[in-house]
Amino acid sequence: MRANRRTDTKPELALRRALHRLGYRYRKDHRLDLDGGRRVRPDIAFTARKVAVFVDGCFWHACPEHGSKPRANEWYWGPKLIKNVERDRINDAALILAGWTVVRLWEHVPLDEAVSTVVTALGATIAPGPANPAGPADTAEPPKRNPPATDDPLG
Repeated sequence: MRANRRTDTKPELALRRALHRLGYRYRKDHRLDLDGGRRVRPDIAFTARKVAVFVDGCFWHACPEHGSKPRANEWYWGPKLIKNVERDRINDAALILAGWTVVRLWEHVPLDEAVSTVVTALGATIAPGPANPAGPADTAEPPKRNPPATDDPLG
């Protein structure tokens, strides 16, 4: 099983390239140490906005649409795949409890749909900063800015 990649899979690379092309910056395979000693490694992490993106393989995460159950060594693979799904749910719950937004995408999801899902999740959160110290908030209009000062008396 050494040839099975944990990171940099083709669907993950395609999603990262598309997000980067749109101007989004992120951390890949970034370890998050959550309360309670739980460690989670999202495929793509937007740390300022607290959005964790996972690109799940159909086999390893038991996709209901495309996941296949191995016939050989079912005594090994059955429990392993079930544990993978259980671990995903536990990690999702831990991330949500820590204030993160979790986005899980299957590897068979079309790229444009995956990108729009991530962009929507990012749009639902506002990065904390000097203009927004409290974090996400509902603002109907952007903050008003003063016009630049000029030396021209007419304006």
